[in-house]
Amino acid sequence: MNVLITGADGFVGRHLVRLLRGLGDRVRAGIRPGVPVPSGAFSEADADGIEWVPLELTDPASLAAALAEPCDAIIHLAAVASGADAGRDPLTAWTVNAAGTALLAQAAADARDAGPCDPRLLLVSTGEVYGTLDRPAREEDPPQPQSVYAASKVGAEFAALEVWRRTGLWVAIARPFTHTGPGQVDRFLVPALIARLREAGRVGRGVVPVGNLRPVRDFTDVRDVVAAYRLLIERGTAGATYNVSRGEGVALAALFARIAAVMGVPARAEPDPALLRRADLPYLVGDSSKLRRATGWAPAIPLDQTLRDMVDAETH
Repeated sequence: MNVLITGADGFVGRHLVRLLRGLGDRVRAGIRPGVPVPSGAFSEADADGIEWVPLELTDPASLAAALAEPCDAIIHLAAVASGADAGRDPLTAWTVNAAGTALLAQAAADARDAGPCDPRLLLVSTGEVYGTLDRPAREEDPPQPQSVYAASKVGAEFAALEVWRRTGLWVAIARPFTHTGPGQVDRFLVPALIARLREAGRVGRGVVPVGNLRPVRDFTDVRDVVAAYRLLIERGTAGATYNVSRGEGVALAALFARIAAVMGVPARAEPDPALLRRADLPYLVGDSSKLRRATGWAPAIPLDQTLRDMVDAETH
C-alpha cells in the first residue's frame, strides 16, 4: 500500500511510519517545508522506504504536488495538537486544523478525479470533542467541545465529511483518546511526570510538583493507536467515526503512583498552582467497541509496559 502521512515527523507520525514500513507499505511522509527531516529516528531499512514530501496544509499548490503521485491512503495527523498552543492562538488552530483539513480533503478528491491516485482519507480527530461525560463516550454522543483545540477538530470533521458527501471521496474519522509512549516530549503529561520524578530521585527530594491529579483519563499506547489507524484504512466504513481507546479510566493520581513505582522513586505528589489548568475535563474515557467490531483491533500493550518502555527510553 502507498500511504501519505501528514505530520509524519511528529510523535505519532514517527510511530506510524515505523509500523507501516514494518508491514511493507511504501510511505510518503509529509513534513512542513523547511523543517529538518528526522532521518535518525528510523532504521536504515525503514529509511529506504520513506519518501519525505514537503507539505503545507494551508497551501493548495503544496497539497496538489504532494498528491501528484500514486496514493492508496492518506492518514491525516498534521495539526495544532497541543491544547495550550491552540488556546493561545485560536486563529492558527482553526486555520490549520479545520481549514487545512478542508483543503486536504478537496485536494484528495481533485487528485482522484485527475487520475494520479484514488486515496482513502483517515482524519485523526480527538476524543476531546465529546466534552464532559460521566461515562465512556460513544460515537453517537454529540460533540460538545470545551476547548479551542477540540472545537477546531470538530470543524475538521465536518469539513472532511462534507467533501465525502459532495464528492464521494472515501473519508473516515478516528477519535483517539489519551495516548502516550516512547518519544513523546515532556510538554505532555506522562513524560512530564517521568521527568519530574527522575529529578526528584536524582536530588533525593521527597515531593514532586504536579497539576490537578483528580481527572480520569483513558490511556492507550501510541503503538496500539497507530495499529488502529492502519486497520481502519483497510476495514473502516466511509463516513463513519471510530473511537480509539482502551476503555478503562485511570485517575491521574493513580497514574502518578504507578509511574513512581515503575521508576522506584518514593516521592509524593504536591499540587503546584502554577501547573493547574482551567480547562481540564474531569472524565475522558472512550468506548471503542465499534472499532473492535469493525477491525478486530484490541490494545495489546498494558499501561505498565508503556510506562516501563518510556522510562527505559529516557535512560538510554
